[in-house]
This record gives sequence, structure tokens and C-alpha cells, in this order.
Amino acid sequence: MRPFRDDPAAIRVQAEVIAMAEGRLARFPADQRSLMAQVIAACGMVEVADRLIVSPAAVTAGRAALAAGAAILCDGPMVAAGIAPQRPARNPVIAPVQEAADGAIDLWLPHLAGSVVGIGTQPLALFRLLDHLDRGGPHPALIVACPAGLVDAAAAKAELVAHPRGCAVIVLRGRRGGPALAAAAVTALLDPDAQDHP
Repeated sequence: MRPFRDDPAAIRVQAEVIAMAEGRLARFPADQRSLMAQVIAACGMVEVADRLIVSPAAVTAGRAALAAGAAILCDGPMVAAGIAPQRPARNPVIAPVQEAADGAIDLWLPHLAGSVVGIGTQPLALFRLLDHLDRGGPHPALIVACPAGLVDAAAAKAELVAHPRGCAVIVLRGRRGGPALAAAAVTALLDPDAQDHP
């Protein structure tokens, strides 16, 4: 039988080292590198570093909002499941019980101002959020947009990148994405032990 590692902390450290080296993360601002490494580790594809858009204030805005107790709003239970075990008690995780974009925006409304939004499943949830913001609704502190799909995912994310509506954003461009990537990005901001790499 092959030897294997059974220490989650050691595995995480080694994964981050590999992501830093193979993803050439030294080219990015220091406060973004740990987040990018965790997203890469979540999917095993170093090339996502070239498709990840992180607005200049995103890491600072996300960490500040979460430290202040902001709600984490998810577009489905799979995103929430990836975040919930890591999050401090002060940060409620709010998500519909099924993958339903209509349900997500309705559920989010009372908590939207100053929140951190994690979208990893439904491009339609992102479009609905953008429509809500265009109508003058309250703004989240940060939008993490990583929905995957062959229909509308790339377009929804491109719209957010082009017009962030005054929000800090973390966006995985194109068709790729998924709940694990959205959860990894939010969790990287929650992690009190995350180190920014010089």
C-alpha cells in the first residue's frame, strides 16, 4: 500500500506551497495569494489563477465585514456546506435549502447590507442580485462569484466584472466554477490563521 498523509493541516500547508509555486502566485498582490492558493487547492487546477479576478479592496473588505459579524449569503446548500464548518459563530450562513436562485435573493434581502455573498451554483442568482443592486437595493461588502455552467455563467460573471456596482468582487471568469470554489474563497477570508505571503 502506498504511504499517504493523514494530517489535514500538513496537507493544507503542502497544497498551498504547491499552488504558490505552480500557480506563480508571487506575481499577485501579497494579500491575494493565500486566497488564490486555497481556490487552486479546492479544484486542483493551477490555471484558475489566470482566470481569478480579485478587485483591489476585495480581501480587505471581505475580512473586515466578516470580522464585524457580517452574514455569509450563499446561493445554495453546497456552498453553505463548504463554509459552515469553518465560520465563527458570529457569522450566520444563510442559504436556500435547494439550488433555487429565486429563493436565494428573497432569503438574502434582510441580510444583504454589508454581507459577504458566495455564489457557486446559480448564474441566475448573480443576475438577480445585480438587478436588485441596479434598483437601488442594499449593497454587500463583497461578492464572490464562481458559478459554473455552459449557459449564462460566463455572461453573468463578465457583467459583474465590467460593472461591480460599487462592490468589492472576487470572480472566476468564464464557464468554470462551482460550489467548492466559492466556499474556498470565502473560507480563505474567514481563516484567522491565513498568512499573506510576501
